Amino acid sequence: DTEPLEGVIKGEVLRMYHEVATNPRKEFHFYHGRTAAQMFGYESEWLDRAPAGAVDSFAGVGNPHARSRLAPGQSVLDLGSGAGLDSIIAARQVGAEGRVTGVDLNPEMLFRARQHAAQAGIANAEFREGRMEDIPVPDATIDVAISNGVINLSFRKRRVIEDLHRVVR
Repeated sequence: DTEPLEGVIKGEVLRMYHEVATNPRKEFHFYHGRTAAQMFGYESEWLDRAPAGAVDSFAGVGNPHARSRLAPGQSVLDLGSGAGLDSIIAARQVGAEGRVTGVDLNPEMLFRARQHAAQAGIANAEFREGRMEDIPVPDATIDVAISNGVINLSFRKRRVIEDLHRVVR
């Protein structure tokens, strides 16, 4: 039975990423901020155009934009959107005709993501609180799903993938 362990880990993840959101200059046991984004190949232009808080709170493990090939007009799901950096980049790539939906479990990260999108002048992104195993998006409404490591944190990866199949057209 992994339920008690899952609850403990979920609580610790929420606590840790709350700390990343509220104190991004702190040292963590993982790469984060602009240094991490550059290490993973994020273009300097993307980082320069994003609000500093979105860049400072970046805590991904890769670069979902390296191969995403987003096109104008597409609908994008950013699973584990954090403070919004990947959603902001995606929103610019899909343009005003496109739409980005960021989903995160952490209320503080969602608050920051909404702030950062507004600061960046991004009107085509929204952020929803939800679990990756039960994505708060209607069936078959997403063209492209991106994620930056959050699936690794799920005890039910098969369920995450099943729900991604549900929401992607």
